[in-house]
Amino acid sequence: MSVRLAILGAGVMGADHARIMSGDIPGAVLQVVCDASEKRAAAVAEACGARHVASDPLAVIARADVDAVLIASPDQTHAALAIAALEAGKPVLCEKPLAPNVEDCLKVIEAETKLGRRLLQVGFMRRFDPSYTEMKATLAEGRIGGAVMMHNFHRNVEAPANFEGYMGITNSAPHEFDVARFVLDTDYASISVFQPAGVDTTKTGMPVVIVLETTGGHLVTIEVNNNAGYGYDVRGELIGEHGSVFLNAPVHSKLNARLQAAERYPADWRPRFAEAYRVQNKAWLKSIETGVPSEIGANAWDGYCATAVAQAGVQALAARQRVNVHMADKPALYR
Repeated sequence: MSVRLAILGAGVMGADHARIMSGDIPGAVLQVVCDASEKRAAAVAEACGARHVASDPLAVIARADVDAVLIASPDQTHAALAIAALEAGKPVLCEKPLAPNVEDCLKVIEAETKLGRRLLQVGFMRRFDPSYTEMKATLAEGRIGGAVMMHNFHRNVEAPANFEGYMGITNSAPHEFDVARFVLDTDYASISVFQPAGVDTTKTGMPVVIVLETTGGHLVTIEVNNNAGYGYDVRGELIGEHGSVFLNAPVHSKLNARLQAAERYPADWRPRFAEAYRVQNKAWLKSIETGVPSEIGANAWDGYCATAVAQAGVQALAARQRVNVHMADKPALYR
């Protein structure tokens, strides 16, 4: 069985998804690459062997020769495009966030609930990363006892010029919000956000430390530093009653020279999570072929939860106090 895919958005993420789908996923046919810039879409299409190029995403979703849609366009377009795909009855993989605000997330959930079946997966690819997979399995097997705490570090080389302080919470941290919730199999009760006093608060990408309390009684800490300087670095440790589990990033080589030993850090997230993206996209395609949603993949409700926590985090940062995380009633479709 072949699945004809449309990729909406030909930026960094869209181009990567196009490469993965065209080269690494049997059964995927790259039918259309769509972008507001047809020149950019054409470049990705040529590099990945796509059959068509377009600039109107709604027209692409409606095409009879498109079976499924992958949304990698700007964040503010996600909800409207996801709803259009759902209304067309087409499976959709939507890059995070599902939407930048909870109101739009709930609109997507409403559209999917009306269908009565799950057709949407959110691109929280860390759920498919081998290191997080082993961490979750170790907890489930009881090898460290019950979970107590989880510590997470998310560091980038340098924040772009348009990366405002709160975006550490709304843009970077949602991956940790989701994967910690996934590993611990719990929801969040409250969030607190702290900023160091001794740094320039006007600089883009101000570092933050986030403390989450879960409904299961765990503590989750997240450090986000988008100006770490040295490389892209994601770390994590799950603390149990009788032990702990550290994440190990894939390291393919180590340099020994001039009386030093060194390991290289990647410049961004793509090398670190290359396998996670590949496994995620393969699982999504399988869900289309079988009609059974991935048990691991994040659904629309998971996307909503991450955005709800992020919004509460922005409030906590502004108020300089602990904020409770309020959630809507969970529809039966996602229980």
